[in-house]
Amino acid sequence: MRKVLTLVLVAAASLVAASCDQGAPAKGPPVPGAAFKHATTSDLSGYYMPLSEVRIGDWALDHLFLGQASDFTAWEAGRRSETFAPVMLQFDNLASPMVQTEIGEARSVTSRVLPSFYSVSDARVQFEGRSPELGRVSFDGRMDAGALATARRNLGDEGAVVVGDLIVGGRTVRGVRLRWWAGD
Repeated sequence: MRKVLTLVLVAAASLVAASCDQGAPAKGPPVPGAAFKHATTSDLSGYYMPLSEVRIGDWALDHLFLGQASDFTAWEAGRRSETFAPVMLQFDNLASPMVQTEIGEARSVTSRVLPSFYSVSDARVQFEGRSPELGRVSFDGRMDAGALATARRNLGDEGAVVVGDLIVGGRTVRGVRLRWWAGD
């Protein structure tokens, strides 16, 4: 009898907990399945790097990465990695020591922020993610198609191709200007 009573109490507690979870407000976009979307007519892939330092405490934005169309398609179909996404932001901890890498010196501590939401078009990049080190991170930027085309023709250019607002852990940096780089 005691075992039956224990099982009934455990089942009732589980039902109460489940009903509490169902009543909690959803975070992120309100429409299921709409958390990740892209609608581009041109190749936006590459690294978008700050024209000047964008610093939040000991952390600095290193780059915004945009993948190729196939990266977006795979992610949106549910084929996801824990270390790579078609839209990512990477930050360097400026208090960490420098280390030698295959492409030069870099900070030894970085934080790569993967998306919980993104929307990418030829004209706009919207991103939201979370990092254990930085908390909630979001970026909302406007793409300059003409400047991007020039940068791609010149294999990189010093002019801004994306300008937007970055929020890291509740701190906002407005007017972040990013240039395009193809990568290695």
